[in-house]
Amino acid sequence: MTPYTQHSNDFQKINLFCIPFAGGSSYAFRNLGRYVADFVNIVAIDLPGHGRKMRSPLLTNIHEMTDFIFNEIKNDLDKPYAVYGHSMGALLAYLLSLKAAEKNMPEPLCLFVSGHYSPTVPPKQKTLHLLPQEAFIGKVTEYGGIPAEVLREKDLMDLFVPIMRADFQSVAEYVYEQTEPLDIPITVMIGSNDTTSYDEAMRWQEVTSRKISLRQFPGGHFFIFEYVPEMCRVMSRNIEACLTERLN
Repeated sequence: MTPYTQHSNDFQKINLFCIPFAGGSSYAFRNLGRYVADFVNIVAIDLPGHGRKMRSPLLTNIHEMTDFIFNEIKNDLDKPYAVYGHSMGALLAYLLSLKAAEKNMPEPLCLFVSGHYSPTVPPKQKTLHLLPQEAFIGKVTEYGGIPAEVLREKDLMDLFVPIMRADFQSVAEYVYEQTEPLDIPITVMIGSNDTTSYDEAMRWQEVTSRKISLRQFPGGHFFIFEYVPEMCRVMSRNIEACLTERLN
């Protein structure tokens, strides 16, 4: 029995809104539902031009992306929820939490971010999206995450590259603005061989008044696909703890 069922006669799952990485879609979270606790409901987001919203025009501004996500989910923010984002999705998850506070909506119970340094760290790849196609593909391939069968198909890459350019541009042009810290726990997860350093990950502490927790997993930028069960246990446990705290 979860704390939620103990305090409520009407059981309702906790939504975990999941925001993908640059070039990614809701498909990236297809396996999470198998491993999270039964009181967690995975709600995977697709940005315009991605996944199920492939026909919509791409966005290149991180704040417009945030507004889009907020408008997609705002009607579900009146009940307890949590947010998870990987890489670009981590930055969007943070901005979404700020947006909720700005709109006087309930903030998430907790925030989960992976594969991204703190928003207070200046963007590292400021010109990546401007590179010629071959060089751009080469740099993006270094991160991993692009299936080999996609890399081999020119037609697929011609479709995929504009999506990635738009997403990388949105991150590159983000400028951190000093604001009131969030008042929610943040769980940070990074790969031991990723470009995000331990110190850069610890700087997430600068954006919340609550103590963050940091977990380091073996692997590179896309360690998340190798440690789905472990990550889901962490998220389920922390959601339950945050919910218990709020209800008490």
